[in-house]
Amino acid sequence: MKIVILERNSVGTDVSVDCIRDFGDVDIYDNTVTIGQIRERVKDADIVIANKSPMNRETLEGAGRVKLICEFATGYDNCDLEYCNSRGIKVANVRDYCTAMVAQHTFTLALALSQKLVHYDTYVKSGAYSAQERFSNFDLPFCELAGKTWGIVGMGNIGRRVADIARAFGCRVIFHSITGRSTCREYPQVDKDTLLRESDFLSLHCPLSSLSRNFIDKPALQRMKKTAVLVNVARGAVVDNQALYEALEAGEIAAAGLDVVEKEPLGTDNPLSRCKDSSRLIITPHLAWASVEARTRCVQEAYKNIEAFLRGEERNVVKG
Repeated sequence: MKIVILERNSVGTDVSVDCIRDFGDVDIYDNTVTIGQIRERVKDADIVIANKSPMNRETLEGAGRVKLICEFATGYDNCDLEYCNSRGIKVANVRDYCTAMVAQHTFTLALALSQKLVHYDTYVKSGAYSAQERFSNFDLPFCELAGKTWGIVGMGNIGRRVADIARAFGCRVIFHSITGRSTCREYPQVDKDTLLRESDFLSLHCPLSSLSRNFIDKPALQRMKKTAVLVNVARGAVVDNQALYEALEAGEIAAAGLDVVEKEPLGTDNPLSRCKDSSRLIITPHLAWASVEARTRCVQEAYKNIEAFLRGEERNVVKG
């Protein structure tokens, strides 16, 4: 059995992947960037473990032995499922391994923005607080979560965890299902216009698809409250980055917290890179999922997917 790990560093060098050696010979590459590298590295593989590397006809056509692609991730948009199905190649992802961390990061961003934490930390460290006479400073107004409306797009495992935490803070929770197929009954489901119009905080937890791409665009941002805070921990392309930059500059919404952007890493051609005001915009480098615990679970779950496959069982196999 030949196994190839194309992007070992995607789970962090502090987390071991040695358990995968239980199944056979393993070739491990820190990162795989080019199409040529992918083709060469998978050509003799039986199982490929990937994250962002494209898995399609162009990269797999010469890899006649591949029978399983394991994702070191929940997302599988790097895989051409139609092509993989035509070849009889199974694609298995990792599910619910980072739910707690992504939900936690959602509130880290929302609270940091709504409470202007960067501004006040800078105020103290600059010496301005030490130089003033009064005991307190609150020159930038901030608000409570209690009594606010928290809107959610994507009521899967992460969305539900966020909803429960928001309710614990005293928020009214509403959600919108892009596909219209949500089975959630614990919280009211609303149409897009109602979601945008009523949400004080709006967090995105949906997969990227033709339905969700640019879900938050210029018209959507214009329909949101001027006091609203947007949080995107889903996929970068769910939000039109140019439109978001313009909305922030024009004061159409109050603030945005992003863990994902349209093209990663963030390029200087992305207008959001020009916004240096952390009271209006905080961007983290796609790390919402990446606690030590979550990355360890990611490897363990991929291990279980391979183990099940070798027993002739389907575990976390994505249906195209």
